[in-house]
Amino acid sequence: MSQFGHVSAVNLSIQNNMSNIWSSESLQRQCCNVRQMNGLSSASSDAMGHKLRIPAAHASTTRSSRNTSPLKVVCIDYPRPEIDNTVNYLEAASLSSTFRNYPRPNKPLEIVIAGAGLAGLSTAKYLADAGHKPIVLEARDVLGGKVAAWKDEDGDWYETGLHIFFGAYPNIQNLFGELGINDRLQWKEHSMIFAMPNKPGEFSRFDFPDVLPSPLNGIFAILRNNEMLTWPEKVKFAIGLLPAILGGQAYVEAQDGITVQDWMRKQGVPDRVTTEVFIAMSKALNFINPDELSMQCVLIALNRFLQEKHGSKMAFLDGSPPERLCKPIADHIQSRGGQVRLDSRIRKIDLNEDGTVKGFILSNGDVIKADAYVFATPVDILKLLVPQDWKEIQYFKKLEKLVGVPVINVHIWFDRKLKNTYDHLLFSRSPLLSVYADMSVTCKEYYDPNKSMLELVFAPAEEWISRSDEEIIDATMKELAKLFPDEIAADQSKAKILKYHVVKTPRSVYKTTPGSEPCRPLQKSPIEGFYLAGDYTKQKYLASMEGAVLSGKLCAQAIIQDYELLAARGQRKLAEATLV
Repeated sequence: MSQFGHVSAVNLSIQNNMSNIWSSESLQRQCCNVRQMNGLSSASSDAMGHKLRIPAAHASTTRSSRNTSPLKVVCIDYPRPEIDNTVNYLEAASLSSTFRNYPRPNKPLEIVIAGAGLAGLSTAKYLADAGHKPIVLEARDVLGGKVAAWKDEDGDWYETGLHIFFGAYPNIQNLFGELGINDRLQWKEHSMIFAMPNKPGEFSRFDFPDVLPSPLNGIFAILRNNEMLTWPEKVKFAIGLLPAILGGQAYVEAQDGITVQDWMRKQGVPDRVTTEVFIAMSKALNFINPDELSMQCVLIALNRFLQEKHGSKMAFLDGSPPERLCKPIADHIQSRGGQVRLDSRIRKIDLNEDGTVKGFILSNGDVIKADAYVFATPVDILKLLVPQDWKEIQYFKKLEKLVGVPVINVHIWFDRKLKNTYDHLLFSRSPLLSVYADMSVTCKEYYDPNKSMLELVFAPAEEWISRSDEEIIDATMKELAKLFPDEIAADQSKAKILKYHVVKTPRSVYKTTPGSEPCRPLQKSPIEGFYLAGDYTKQKYLASMEGAVLSGKLCAQAIIQDYELLAARGQRKLAEATLV
């Protein structure tokens, strides 16, 4: 097993000075006194935090003896993969360049955009690049939407989700480059690491060799791993995948109507393949199990990961998404004359007599009018605000099939540094947990050489979203005791909890169940001047950060293509107002 990138403790007296090993001096934080924290809630998510009082002997950091040097955790990041010349990256770059190269409009359009998540910010960014004036309205006091995060009273961040940036995310990778923030992605070794439930505390790896092109590197990684699947299972799985490989995109799209579990059985793939691999993959992709997830979602992911050499390579952001990603986008928008307004919740979509949008009415009574209007909120929020006059239109009626999936994100700060982990994303293969990471190792801003902070995705969360934080933490600790048998016990007789935060999102990304694909709307609605953006809208990356960013680009493109229509509409309104 390769140890490259593994969390390790080394004697500082023999530590080499390496440029790609983080310095702990500027990143180390001291623990503060233990206090109770007030809960934070919003319309779309509930973020709760608690600190637990523990005996002083357990709260203190263990000191080394006088005869030994202190220990330091070594975290090694990897170079940015060579993705700039891939077909998908160049295609995304070409789309980005069209906005910069559009002729400057004689009269820039004013476009109001509801939602400052990645979809809304992306829409605004590319409209601003094309010379228009977007106004982004965010209901909450934080940027990011489904990648939002908050600081607690100690200055520690807790997030809506555990966000991973793949090499197969060409639009996001272009966005980082366009903003000049490529250095904010911390790339990890090209591996997928799974916990072994039948061997508590052990992991099984799929290592993708850099010397092989795709899809050979992925095939090699699968064939080399003999701990999760037997050779007969691998052969049956490979045979089962042949129709997808030979049938191409048309075949993939046709699998929307069948679950992962049913597709595997139909193809003669043993159930153990689903249990060993695809439960973890399904929960990582959409927070649900294979008996609910559409096979189309899995095939799209497999296609991206196997067809692109660095497609499955992962990176962590070096800090919180609102500050390290969303703020640079907002700054870019504002530098080009756009606006980003927080605490601006939309109460109603006001209509003209002809059914077009007259304006957005905010909760404070303000009315925001523009040349065009975009809703870039989660689909469930849009459905709450769709005007009655629109509800029988098929475009909006089909949205009822799209429902956000509940997600819970758990953060636990421990009184010690956990050893049984990696500087990487880990697939728990737990019935209650999806993926997790020791963020005190994987992320520079969260780095702590003495204590671990585990961030875990609790999924599926349907049965847990209404339960108390204490119940969720108790259940999480029982699962962690299996992942860290030598270091964590459910009763905290081993590692002690210093504090925790539980962030509940009752409706997150849309649930990618069979039959949902035909219900996903195009970004341009049948209502003149009204558009949608969001990962649930029609784009090829489904429910993901990449899908959100691409949807924003497609939305901006649709608006610009309608420029003449929208400009003429604005002139008519101006003329009518003058006559009145």
